Amino acid sequence: MIRPFDDTTAKHKVVIYGHPALRKRANEITVFDDALRGMAREMFATMTDYEGIGLAAPQIDKNIRLLVVGVIDEEKEDILYLAVCNPAIVDSSGSYDMEEGCLSIPDIRDTVTRPAEITLEYDTLEGERRKIKADGMLARVLQHEIDHLNGVLFIDHLSPIRRGLLSGKLKRLEREQQES
Repeated sequence: MIRPFDDTTAKHKVVIYGHPALRKRANEITVFDDALRGMAREMFATMTDYEGIGLAAPQIDKNIRLLVVGVIDEEKEDILYLAVCNPAIVDSSGSYDMEEGCLSIPDIRDTVTRPAEITLEYDTLEGERRKIKADGMLARVLQHEIDHLNGVLFIDHLSPIRRGLLSGKLKRLEREQQES
């Protein structure tokens, strides 16, 4: 698939744990224009620059319900790039555990249980409502990024004991965020 950005596309700084944007519910998108499409291109470029496979607008301090993913499509042996506005998971089934990390919580990874399959309704960058079924890595990344739009981080899915074990690292990230 053709990358939805190029080397000249502007990139953003990803905010780190402790930044208030990461704990706010993002606002619905009501205007689907060139500015929104440009923001999506910049998010794809930022995600790639940070070597991520997903990015939500709050991670670049934008309070809108926009996320982008770039995951391997094994059937097509290519990367699936998808921009999603105003997502809603309308059905889910199964569950599986997988280690997750986050661009906004660097150097911390842990196992999170999520539904194995989801049905997602969302708006395209042109404002058309769509529905897709996702499983595997695509389902996992979409759920992780939708959490960001709701002010939820992957560490919120961990047990209190696991979060307690990470508290020192999280406090260090918060200090670094406040100093930047």
